Amino acid sequence: MVGVLTFHAKADPVVGDQYKEAVSFMQGNDVYESSVMKFFTRMRDYAYGNWAPFIYDAQGLACIFMLIFFSIKSYEMMSGDKNLEVMPLLRPFALMMVIMWWGVFVQVIAYPTVLVANKTQAMFEGQITIVNNMRYERAGLMIQVGDELLKMQASTEIAEKEADETNKGVGKQIVENVKGFFADNIYNPIVEMRIRMQTAIQLFVTQMIELLGLWILRICVYIIFMLQIIYGTILVILGPFSVAVSVLPAFRDAFTTWIARFISVNLYVGVAYLILYVVGMLQEYTMGIEIDKYNSLLGGANTMEKLAWFAGNGLLSFGLVIVTFLVGAIAITTVPSISTWIISTSGITSASSTAARTGSQVARIASKGLLK
Repeated sequence: MVGVLTFHAKADPVVGDQYKEAVSFMQGNDVYESSVMKFFTRMRDYAYGNWAPFIYDAQGLACIFMLIFFSIKSYEMMSGDKNLEVMPLLRPFALMMVIMWWGVFVQVIAYPTVLVANKTQAMFEGQITIVNNMRYERAGLMIQVGDELLKMQASTEIAEKEADETNKGVGKQIVENVKGFFADNIYNPIVEMRIRMQTAIQLFVTQMIELLGLWILRICVYIIFMLQIIYGTILVILGPFSVAVSVLPAFRDAFTTWIARFISVNLYVGVAYLILYVVGMLQEYTMGIEIDKYNSLLGGANTMEKLAWFAGNGLLSFGLVIVTFLVGAIAITTVPSISTWIISTSGITSASSTAARTGSQVARIASKGLLK
């Protein structure tokens, strides 16, 4: 396995321009359209830059909640239920500063996830370059195998017809020299047209099935990146309200919950590129296997026999690459779940709630003089 990967990674496949143009026209320039991936990057930057529509509303709401918070604390201290504590009174001011510097705060929180995304994207781009080169090479070999199948079927047609019209000795001689006759275009044009149509239909069906698998993979990838942009944009634009609400003691966990969800959503990009990198390694391996098999069909021992076996499949593909497209589509849909493994959106909330309840119980016991 390692030898195959190393050989094809370092090889510089020689593929005709007509093959590259045909594959690019039918399937796109890349496995994942580079123009679409760049669009997602620009859209993400644009969406994260427009965080200000509701910032002033959130600031006003935070001011109202601060007045309510200070009124509650003042009443508790005036009634003797609570002693004067300075640190809890500073929390609303800190939250207000977060809202005032919301753009900077979002960039600071997102910075670690951006580093992860940049690293995994670089790994992905290096791998997808290898896969794209092998995809062109494989497509060219597939078309060449189709041409060989055309020659083999035409040779069979000629040998069969000539054998019926001549004696066995002449028929045997024709079979032995049929390739030379094929090169000189001695077979009937109608027979040639029929054979070409059969091979063209096989090639068309094969490419359509591969294109379907490729687009299933692309659609799943595009959905994940689009969901990341939508979720991230909503969290950035409406996040100040979570900060403002967290001023009140009853909703103090809203801010930490927002941080956990924002980091988890931003990890979508890094996790997605990492999965695509692993899927790209699988695609490289399977394409290497199919390229070796196509080369064995074009030259080597028992070529005619292998071509006959291959023609019986009905498709000009071994199916490995198509399977990797479907496996990649399934794998990329796990991005939201994997991101919550790294940053648990429920774990932070539960931990914060438990710590808050424990602290309040200890403070209540201490105020009653039961803690000695």
